[in-house]
Amino acid sequence: MSIYRDIERLIQYGIKKNLIEDEDKIFIRNSLLSLFNLDEFEEVTIEDENLDTPTPILNNLLDYAYKNGILESNTPIYRDLFDTKIMGILMPRPSDVTKEFKIRYNENPKLATEYFHNISKACDYIRTDRIAQNIVWKSNTNYGDLDITINLSKPEKDPKAIAAAKNLPSSNYPKCLLCKENVGYRGRVNHPARQNLRVIPMKLSSEDWYMQYSPYAYYNEHCIVFAGKHVPMSISKNTFDRILEFVEKFPHYFIGSNADLPIVGGSILTHDHYQGGNYTFAMNKAEDVYKFNIPSYENIDLSIVKWPLTVVRLKGDDRNDLSILADKILKHWRNYSDESVDVLAYTDETPHNTITPIARIEDGKYILDLVLRNNRTSEKYPDGIFHPHEELHHIKKENIGLIEVLGLAVLPARLKDELEVIKKNLLRNDGIIENEEMMKSHLDWFYEIREKHPSINEENVDQIINDEVSQVFTKVLEHCGVFKWDENGRQAMERYIDKLKVDIK
Repeated sequence: MSIYRDIERLIQYGIKKNLIEDEDKIFIRNSLLSLFNLDEFEEVTIEDENLDTPTPILNNLLDYAYKNGILESNTPIYRDLFDTKIMGILMPRPSDVTKEFKIRYNENPKLATEYFHNISKACDYIRTDRIAQNIVWKSNTNYGDLDITINLSKPEKDPKAIAAAKNLPSSNYPKCLLCKENVGYRGRVNHPARQNLRVIPMKLSSEDWYMQYSPYAYYNEHCIVFAGKHVPMSISKNTFDRILEFVEKFPHYFIGSNADLPIVGGSILTHDHYQGGNYTFAMNKAEDVYKFNIPSYENIDLSIVKWPLTVVRLKGDDRNDLSILADKILKHWRNYSDESVDVLAYTDETPHNTITPIARIEDGKYILDLVLRNNRTSEKYPDGIFHPHEELHHIKKENIGLIEVLGLAVLPARLKDELEVIKKNLLRNDGIIENEEMMKSHLDWFYEIREKHPSINEENVDQIINDEVSQVFTKVLEHCGVFKWDENGRQAMERYIDKLKVDIK
């Protein structure tokens, strides 16, 4: 392996991916030589190649760095810190990315996001090689085709990095993973490097916000839109104003927010942010079940859609009117109780009701989906009444955030091996699964599958398991719905709609 050859290969890659220009070659080469403590360069001949990602080159460079004492440890976290530093050298300045984005935006917003998405992949900020490791499929359910992902893309915990992190002085810079100060940050063992991160500044409701892409995307053009200030998640009229303005600016994207309360919120509640992208989820296709109008807002079509969670859908031409009505529905819901279905707005001063909102444009109309959420716990359901119940934890225990609300399951990596064990035991049917410790949580489910599918065989076993996983995920979503699709739930839903129509002026 020649370090000089791989440096030239990386430069060639950068030119082909429009990260750098031909006239940058000498500057980039010298920057890379400096990084690898090299004082001179050997001319080499390289073949022409068209790589989708720089990973093969980076792996060679990282191996060289470790062998020559430049890389402290040959473990995933340390390799990630160093390969990000390498790719940071090939990145255009933030201002150059913003200028190019604006030029393309003025022609067509879609051209702008395509450019930004492509360079985010090319520089390996979006870890496409790792995302490709995820196990993904679609399964048909009563609510449409749900997306299932077993998440294998994020690197495993590194024991050496964990040990090193304990010895690091505490730091609040950047304050969190979503702060704008991450752009260009070198990282540390307990905070990812971001030299190859670029963000697009924008105004939403006259405030400073920024757009970037998710490094471990779960769907097409999975982007994150975050506040310029480090402020907590909050659902309010401002939220509706911002997300509706965003889809006005980028009509080919959807955007939504996690809820702002524990249990029903997302993973980062400390920094206000939204998630969007260029993808159509099962929930987007959900059909209207109850159509209704509110007298003061006859220009807005309202409905409850056929979805496991309770979704109030607003559709109209005027985004300001939609935002005003959405705010009234939010305030109404924050104070709404129906003990017959375990919905209580407050316990003493602690609020329980909030909303997960999602906006998009379809056929020239604004659509705003308001997903009703409640985070109450009880003695029977200590993790949450409207949360995946214990019998489903073998598949999904974590909070149900925006992405899952929309119908895309993000399931833990452990399932890859566990489902393989289930598959083998379904085929041989010899009872060995009972002796495997890690499979105890799956036993009831395993017996259920075996009973349902007595003719299971090599040809159909994978499809059966995939479908059964999706059915569990469907139940997960149903557990999170405040108004169920049984008779009691339907009656409660109708009471809610009737109250909404009376109370909102």
